[in-house]
Amino acid sequence: MKILVTGGGGFLGSQLAQRIIAHGSLCGRTVTEMVLLDAAFRAPPTDARVRHVTGDISDRATVTAAVGAHCDVIFHLASMVSGECEARFDDALRVNLDGGRNVFEAARAADGRPRVIFASSVACYGGLDMTQTMSDATKQLPQTTYGMTKAIGEMMVNDYTRKGWIDGRTVRLPTVIVRPGKPNAAASGWASGMFREPLHGEPCLLPVRRDQPHPMTGYRTAIDSFIILAEADEARLGKDRAYVLPAHRVTPQLAESVIHEVAAERGLRLGPIVDAFDARIQDIVDNWPQQVDGERAVALGAPRPPALKVIVEQYIEDFLHR
Repeated sequence: MKILVTGGGGFLGSQLAQRIIAHGSLCGRTVTEMVLLDAAFRAPPTDARVRHVTGDISDRATVTAAVGAHCDVIFHLASMVSGECEARFDDALRVNLDGGRNVFEAARAADGRPRVIFASSVACYGGLDMTQTMSDATKQLPQTTYGMTKAIGEMMVNDYTRKGWIDGRTVRLPTVIVRPGKPNAAASGWASGMFREPLHGEPCLLPVRRDQPHPMTGYRTAIDSFIILAEADEARLGKDRAYVLPAHRVTPQLAESVIHEVAAERGLRLGPIVDAFDARIQDIVDNWPQQVDGERAVALGAPRPPALKVIVEQYIEDFLHR
């Protein structure tokens, strides 16, 4: 079995690849080849089954070569993030839309009918009463360029599947925490930062209100969900292939309470969460859902996220002392 992961040098892409390689199989078949495509990689592959391809997702020739004449499963995670997309509209279209179409067209041209799993976002919602619970049945009216590109990607997955060219599935992600490393340009970067920086003894500059609710899930749960959606029996999926994942409704106030509890138990010295209100970020976040209903994904077998405290402890175990 050949698997391609776009965005394979990023956090979720690399974690997903490691999980699949460690297990050795997907969809009941042995993994013999895995191609990771990204603009850059931090380290060379350590497994003979894994090959890195450094390139631009918006270059069709690069994507076509990475997919090749045959590819069984494609995880399409490569994307510009929310803050970048707002600042760089043309690049957002080039990477997120043209890049996505390159992946879908390469899958269409490949032998057989590849299974394609697309990473979308709850940013595809917007323009409504954002205090209401958003579900797979909620009208999508994104208020950011990033969310617009994700909503279009979801429709493309459905249509390429309807045409019989791919077996598509969309994982509509809540904000995934806790991401290691330095903050990125995502408007939701504070969601990880308010855990990560204090746990490292550093201050977190909080750009949103302390009572701002936001849907969040853990990175281990997100990776489990990608695999479960990839392995789901197609007969159970129906015509709408997009599934929002279940999530916790988290505020900075709750996050601070949880990290203080964990720090007290582990003897950690926390950095402070410092109010640094940014009206631009708050305006973006105001147009994102505060809570989501992931029951449709749960019915397929997707896991609910563990308690917020457990997600923090998983981050400490996996990344804090590296």
